[in-house]
Amino acid sequence: MHTLAAAHPDHVVLAGDLLTWANTKTNQVRNLILAVAIVMGIVAVLMAWWKTRSFVGTLVAFLLAALVLWGISNLDVMKSKVGSEVTDASAVSGIHVASDAPALAGKGWRIS
Repeated sequence: MHTLAAAHPDHVVLAGDLLTWANTKTNQVRNLILAVAIVMGIVAVLMAWWKTRSFVGTLVAFLLAALVLWGISNLDVMKSKVGSEVTDASAVSGIHVASDAPALAGKGWRIS
C-alpha cells in the first residue's frame, strides 16, 4: 500500500474532498439506520398481531413504531428541542435552602 504523497509528490488532498466523503457516508449510514428501523417496525407490528390477534395490541404496536420512526427521522428537531430546554433550565438560579434546615438521618449532614 502506498500513501498519497508517495503516489504523486505534487498531488494535493483538499479537506473539502474529505468532508464531502464524510458527509456522504454519514447520510448513507443515516438512511441505512432508517431503513432498518422501518423493517423492525413492520416486524414488530406483525408480531404483535401474530401473538395477540388483537386490534388494540396491534394498533399500540403500530403507534409505538411510528413514534420511534418519527424520532429517528427528526433527530435534528429533537436535538434542538433538548438543547433549548437545557439552556432554559440552566438560566434558572440555584435553589437556596435555609440555614436552619433539619439534619438528615444518619451522620447528621445538613442541606446547605
